[in-house]
Amino acid sequence: MERGARRGAVAAGGLLAAAWRSLRERGPKDGGGPRGLARLLSCCGMGCGAWRIQGTRPFSLSAATRAILGLGRWGDDGGKKPLTLQDVAKLIRNKECRRIVVMAGAGISTPSGIPDFRSPGSGLYSNLEQYDIPYPEAIFELTYFFVNPKPFFTLAKELYPGNYRPNYAHYFLRLLHDKGLLLRLYTQNIDGLERAAGIPPDRLVEAHGTFATATCTVCRRKFPGEDFRGDVMADKVPHCRVCTGIVKPDIVFFGEELPQRFFLHVTDFPMADLLFVIGTSLEVEPFASLAGAVRSSVPRVLINRDLVGPFAWQQRYNDVAQLGDVVGGVEKLVELLGWNEEMQALIRKEKEKLDAKDK
Repeated sequence: MERGARRGAVAAGGLLAAAWRSLRERGPKDGGGPRGLARLLSCCGMGCGAWRIQGTRPFSLSAATRAILGLGRWGDDGGKKPLTLQDVAKLIRNKECRRIVVMAGAGISTPSGIPDFRSPGSGLYSNLEQYDIPYPEAIFELTYFFVNPKPFFTLAKELYPGNYRPNYAHYFLRLLHDKGLLLRLYTQNIDGLERAAGIPPDRLVEAHGTFATATCTVCRRKFPGEDFRGDVMADKVPHCRVCTGIVKPDIVFFGEELPQRFFLHVTDFPMADLLFVIGTSLEVEPFASLAGAVRSSVPRVLINRDLVGPFAWQQRYNDVAQLGDVVGGVEKLVELLGWNEEMQALIRKEKEKLDAKDK
């Protein structure tokens, strides 16, 4: 499946490169020239949006096209010295970066024990095979949900807030907030661990939705998500108390609109003076494109297992990649910042709170 996606992307890239060469060689009268090139880039960029190959994740050709056609920066630094993680820590310590935006993905939650979606044998999708769903992503499609909501609520039972605890990476983000440095945290995760770590909702953008609220699929009444926790834990499909329609947690399914708060990115990213990208593959659009939305002068720091997105193919001189274990990368940054004692004190305090709550 993943190989198919790569072959599709390569094929699409070849066609786009050929189209670019053809338009470049033509004159304006023949549909080429600057206008023709602009039309091509428009189609391959925001105009066409995210493309999806059947059975794979959505992916965006807007960024890939720029790389294929030679339009990316690819490390074009104008002779400037590359930034290091130590340099970034110094910028924060010296209060030169005070409006930090964070993009977070599943990689910050797996250390809490939450399985990711796609790991063979252990991923959440693999665990749903017993329901004989046509393909894993079907549990996030409304048409399938209305036919058979059971697989989704099996997944919901696994991920419902309270089942897992925040880890070191979540508390680092909380500490950024406590120090007044966190402009916004954009998360792809639906596990609610950012809230559990004490990051207030006004600093959060839960791009793919949340279990904190739920909506009746018939009468559209809104409910606190906690109202239906008992049903979900008892393997029951929750129903509206008013009209008996199925109540769905406010998780974004394929084809549904993103939460309105997602569009805060229009103002947040131009304002940011530092971007952290932590534990995400940057594959799912439109979330992935946000990594390119900060100003070119703004440092971007990737803390991740692998190089992904623009860090792999459109590097800037002020990009920093701390690769390997996510928690280990965050620990290294905390050490460089000199925040070790504050982090340990915060973790102890929050652990005591959660312990008291669980009693």
